[in-house]
Amino acid sequence: MALNWIWFLFFGVAFVVALIQFIFFGNTDIFKILVDGMFDSAEVAVMKVALPLTGVMAFFMGILQVGEKAGAIHFLARKIQPFFSRLFPEVPKDHPVHGQMIMNFSANLLGLDNAATPFGLKAMQGLQDLNPVKETASNAQIMFLVLHSAGPVLIPLSIMAQRAIYGAQDASDVFIPCLMATYAATITGLIFVSFKQKIRLFDPVLFSWLFSITAILAGILWYFSSLPKEQIDIQSKLFSNGILFALIFSFIAAAFYKKVDIFGTFVEGAKGGFETSVRIIPYLVGMLVAISCLRNSGVLDFIVDGMKMAVNYMGIDNRFTDAMPTALLHPVSGSGSRAMMIDTMKTFGPDSFAGRLSCVFQGSAETVLFVIALYYGSVQVRNIRYTLWAGLAADLVGILTAIGVSYLFFG
Repeated sequence: MALNWIWFLFFGVAFVVALIQFIFFGNTDIFKILVDGMFDSAEVAVMKVALPLTGVMAFFMGILQVGEKAGAIHFLARKIQPFFSRLFPEVPKDHPVHGQMIMNFSANLLGLDNAATPFGLKAMQGLQDLNPVKETASNAQIMFLVLHSAGPVLIPLSIMAQRAIYGAQDASDVFIPCLMATYAATITGLIFVSFKQKIRLFDPVLFSWLFSITAILAGILWYFSSLPKEQIDIQSKLFSNGILFALIFSFIAAAFYKKVDIFGTFVEGAKGGFETSVRIIPYLVGMLVAISCLRNSGVLDFIVDGMKMAVNYMGIDNRFTDAMPTALLHPVSGSGSRAMMIDTMKTFGPDSFAGRLSCVFQGSAETVLFVIALYYGSVQVRNIRYTLWAGLAADLVGILTAIGVSYLFFG
């Protein structure tokens, strides 16, 4: 029902706003813009998202299959079991899905989107195998998806690269604010879902793990913030990609040591990656077309203009409103919010308050609706329960934290 309402509201709001644009503002091109956007988004969903994902999915699904046969995934599951058994109480101890989820979270943390998606889809399939009601999201699936959508990215490499391209004096100055905002979003998502599922966050084991993870992140943050600015990009790329390649090689080496049919096992897993990529196409097309209608209708412009008027009326510093299009688009469209981030830097300058804040918004969380469509679509879950509200709550806290820390660092 949640997805039905989302889909209806996206098209309904787009239609009403388009009528307003035509009747009151004389925009005779608005419906052509909506229809052209629908066709473009349908093509993008298949040609730019699903098909390019197929090769990446096939490779990493194959590697995961090799890791499972070699026992590497089971090894990871045993190591993380004390933490995940409390966070995901419905998942049996030592189940391989624990290892798959930690692979997804690790790839996300390292900013390796291409690897995180196949790992995450494999984990979602594993959770679906344990799900007693196949069309309804299980507690474990909701917890996993909310943590994934709000999950922190240690080094926002792509954002820093865009800042450098547009001439920022210090492309890495958004690094710490981004991490602070996305960490706040992650903790919010965790608390929201834990409250709904009656998970005791102050359980000694769970609390000690969360404290340790926070301490490790703080240590890494301190290390990178102490580096010369030109070294942050170099070392973060080496750190992220080096860890991923080491994991891939360790899976293959373990399989070779245990005399597993490595290539045959890889091909077997890769077939599953191809099938998953094809299965998600209808869900991606449906969601991306609806998002396109909402974005092209101009509703965000109305919201931002109304926000500016309200902020001016209250006498509050309104500089943050210039970056709000990025924040408003981020839950529904990653590419759209990235375009807004770039447009904000072009319009106000990369070192302006709005330019920096838009970058922090972009780095504060994942695209919730896209993640829901992609991951639930891959296992054909239709009743998402409170996944969306938990994700949006995390996103809202990420936005508020981004504004706060940006005033602290750049205000």
